[in-house]
Amino acid sequence: MASLSEYPAGSPSSQLVLAPKIANPGPLGLAGFGLTTVVLSCINAGILPKEAVPVVVPLAFAYGGVAQLIAGVLEFRVGNTFGMVAFTSYGLFWWWFALLQWTVGAGWIKPPAPVGIACVLLMWGVFTFLMWIVTFRSNKAVWSIFLLLWITFFLLAAGDAGWNTASFSFSQVGGYFGLVTGIDALVVAFIEVLNITAGRTVIGLGRPFIGA
Repeated sequence: MASLSEYPAGSPSSQLVLAPKIANPGPLGLAGFGLTTVVLSCINAGILPKEAVPVVVPLAFAYGGVAQLIAGVLEFRVGNTFGMVAFTSYGLFWWWFALLQWTVGAGWIKPPAPVGIACVLLMWGVFTFLMWIVTFRSNKAVWSIFLLLWITFFLLAAGDAGWNTASFSFSQVGGYFGLVTGIDALVVAFIEVLNITAGRTVIGLGRPFIGA
């Protein structure tokens, strides 16, 4: 095999072409999802009053929505189908939530029936459950986020469906699960940034259950 020095200087074969380093878009998407989820879940859990909902609307548009859409597009760029589907989908979920709150708050549409919201949340729970099955081939950190998230969606759906009682509130419990989900996503985003910045695995994310 010929060595590099055997080619004439300036010829295409003598030029060492290095592929540009591409940043990992995952932490951006996780941070956008996690931070927005924490704020909204504090309201659902009753830690913050319902009057704080307008604060979440621009946050859902700007960070929960746009940041995840950007992450989804960049995941497409690096060939990560799962990341592209997940970040794009949940980014658009936040746009749905923000648009709903905005249009209702502005009086453009009537408040929807709670059972309608329950149906949407139920379908998001089904979607998230299916995505969770895929995460058995991912690391345990991502697996835990999707586990907590589909439970959160189902609990919130049950609450909006009218299953709350005087002694037990599915909506409030779903809020607490959402709070843990958001914190989990933020922690995983931090760990990924830490590991990438350090150039080594400082904190492991756990080996996958399948294909380890």
